Amino acid sequence: MSLSIGIVGLPNVGKSTLFNALTKKQVPADNYPFCTIDPSVGVVPVPDVRLEQLAKISGSKKILPAIIDFVDIAGLVKGASEGQGLGNQFLSHIRETDAIAEVVRIYENSDLIHVEGTVDPLRDIEIINMELILADMNTVEKRSQTIGRDVKRGDKDAIKLQGILEQLKKAFDEGKLANLISFDEEEMKLIRDLHLITMKPILYVLNKQSGGKNLDEMNDDRFKNLIKYFNEHKFHYVVVDAKIEDELKEFEGVERDEMRAELGAHDSGVDGLIKAGYDLLGLETYLTTGPEETRAWTIKNGSTAPVAGQAIHTDFKDKFIRAEVVACEDLVKVGSFAEAKAKGLLRTEGKEYIVQDGDVIEFKI
Repeated sequence: MSLSIGIVGLPNVGKSTLFNALTKKQVPADNYPFCTIDPSVGVVPVPDVRLEQLAKISGSKKILPAIIDFVDIAGLVKGASEGQGLGNQFLSHIRETDAIAEVVRIYENSDLIHVEGTVDPLRDIEIINMELILADMNTVEKRSQTIGRDVKRGDKDAIKLQGILEQLKKAFDEGKLANLISFDEEEMKLIRDLHLITMKPILYVLNKQSGGKNLDEMNDDRFKNLIKYFNEHKFHYVVVDAKIEDELKEFEGVERDEMRAELGAHDSGVDGLIKAGYDLLGLETYLTTGPEETRAWTIKNGSTAPVAGQAIHTDFKDKFIRAEVVACEDLVKVGSFAEAKAKGLLRTEGKEYIVQDGDVIEFKI
């Protein structure tokens, strides 16, 4: 399952630095607007300590984690929906992703230019989101102009879509994102063809700077207003220090933790971001393990065993017979499949079984 998250934001908020930290792949991160023009794509592993635990039990030769593609997209500015600042190109790159990581600065630094002249994260979010809304408004208006003939001849889907388009127009006029509107399953099928940017789930990434004037540490009203906004709309957010995480990208394990502490950071904001992005997309993993490899497989939440099996091979859905399942936590605790079976922890599940995150599965076909 190939999934991607687009990293967006105003120029000079730390997008490319964050991308470097996420992917360990160097792209330009200079102090001027539009440093990034063509999007860079990095394949990022989803942190999962269970893989190493299972690999130890199975004596696996290799470990294959779940992955997400992160796309570094150039900075948006006011007027992007009308083509300002290479806006049309950037908006098309965002449209191709599955979700958005929207980066905003929450630190003051007079040496680092802010395109708006001052640091105000909520204002920045409103600028970015309005450009996305205006782009979607343009899409909705164009679709409204082409649907008239089908509505006149009584096409049921066209009539229903017309109602949805009017609902979207109203929301956009009020400055609301499409993902804040509730649609039923049938309506969602009609909306998908519009490829609306603001229907994508958004994760807000608050970029701070170690040793700097961070709004969250200053008890600043700008940060209070930001959190109030997130809480009111039930938006997801994470806090990272992109610069520190970028500096740490060459270190691993204990050495990395020690260096992070020396630099004044305690948690891995990048790991939290990757996991939050995975959750944002409504994903979970099941695991397979053996002498050759231990691997995490990506599936949508709520997948049945035959559907989950398709992640390995498409034949698994139609040829599914049963699945041998044990929770990773239980397997690690007892230390072997034989012991898990002896203790009744290894179960046989059928076609209706809903796979749980962390299930260790062997499919029988």
